[in-house]
Amino acid sequence: MTGLTPYLHFAGDAREALGFYRDVFGGVLVLNSFGDFGRTDGPADAVAHGMLQGSVELFASDVAGGEEPLVLRGILFSLLGTAEPAELERWFAALGEGGEVLDPLALKPWGDHDGQVRDRFGVTWLIGYQG
Repeated sequence: MTGLTPYLHFAGDAREALGFYRDVFGGVLVLNSFGDFGRTDGPADAVAHGMLQGSVELFASDVAGGEEPLVLRGILFSLLGTAEPAELERWFAALGEGGEVLDPLALKPWGDHDGQVRDRFGVTWLIGYQG
C-alpha cells in the first residue's frame, strides 16, 4: 500500500458507510467485527476494522467506548483526475444521493471541471478533471 489512506471513525454506522462507498467506487470490502477481534468494548457486530480496497481506498471502524466519532471540518477528500471523466461524474452524482451538492461539478473559469459534494455521512469530496 502506498499513499495516504483516510481512516474514518463512525458512530455505529461504519458497515453502512463502507457499503455505500463500495457501491459508489467499486472495489473489495473487508470487514472485521469487534467479535472477530475478541473486543468487548463495543457491540460484537460493530466494525472494529473495515477496508475498502480499489480505485479509492478507505479504512473505517465504529467508535468504541469513550472514542469520538467522525466530525469533519475544514477538510475535503480530493479525487481530482483519479478516474476517467464519466466515472468521476458518476461518483459525484452517487455521493450526492442523500447528501448535499456544495458546488456543482461543472466547467470552471480556469478550464477544468470540478465540484464539491458532502455525502450523507458528512464527508466532503472535491471531484474534477481537466478539459
